[in-house]
Amino acid sequence: MRSLFIGLLGFLFVPLLHAAPVAPPVRAEIDAVLSALQSSGCKFNRNGSWYAAAKAKTHLLRKLEYLERNNAVQTTEQFIELAAARSSSSGKPYLVKCGSTSPVESKQWLTVQLNAVRSSGRETASGAK
Repeated sequence: MRSLFIGLLGFLFVPLLHAAPVAPPVRAEIDAVLSALQSSGCKFNRNGSWYAAAKAKTHLLRKLEYLERNNAVQTTEQFIELAAARSSSSGKPYLVKCGSTSPVESKQWLTVQLNAVRSSGRETASGAK
């Protein structure tokens, strides 16, 4: 009985042992893009409901954790496409609305932020430019 229990525990934790976190330079870009969203004052639409950007960041970080557990992200563009562009349950695109401007798809908005991070020349927390 005890060996069955230990075997079951091992089976449950094997995926955690094989999960690879996103490479530090990529994670720094993702963090910078999500921080830009959080501090933007914009609203984030998910499945027809508008949320504060800080709540959107929390949601997208949970999706990133899932992707990391499945070794599914190697680039920031993959993160945007797989986690931040659309709802994985409904398939509807996420939207970002800033002030009185018309909403835009989050993929477009986040890609603009990514390009700004990359062109700013600022070093990321990992030391990469």
